[in-house]
Amino acid sequence: MLRGANAVTLDSKGRITIPTRYRTFLAEECDGRFVCTIDIQHPCLLLFPLNKWEILEKKLSRLSSINEYERRLQRLLLGNAIDCESDSNGRILIAPVLREHASLDKNIMLVGQLNRFEIWSETNWKKTISSDMEKVSSATWTESDGLKGFTLNDCE
Repeated sequence: MLRGANAVTLDSKGRITIPTRYRTFLAEECDGRFVCTIDIQHPCLLLFPLNKWEILEKKLSRLSSINEYERRLQRLLLGNAIDCESDSNGRILIAPVLREHASLDKNIMLVGQLNRFEIWSETNWKKTISSDMEKVSSATWTESDGLKGFTLNDCE
């Protein structure tokens, strides 16, 4: 399970190091093999363990290449998808085109989202979290069908 926000550093070669606490899980889950692509809604990247990406890729392959929106979605996610593998030190190379999309510099946030990581520049992460906090605090929990009846007390 991938969860939590982790401050990591992008080195001079464009690599990030996966925090130690995830490495055993990821070695078992995907043997250190990933696919990185752009997020189409936010200025960040999505880093999927290969086995999770393959599930998404099958869904994308079922979309119509004739439907304009579906074709755009395929083009953006598949067209920007790059295979990457962690080395023996847990480092992953982030391709320059992807680093540019997410405005990545030295200070990075690696954010677990259950089945994938989001990779953010620290600056964009702070802005997004601030905006999200403002929007959540001013919204009613019923604005989304998926949140109807949701409470933080649902852990029982």
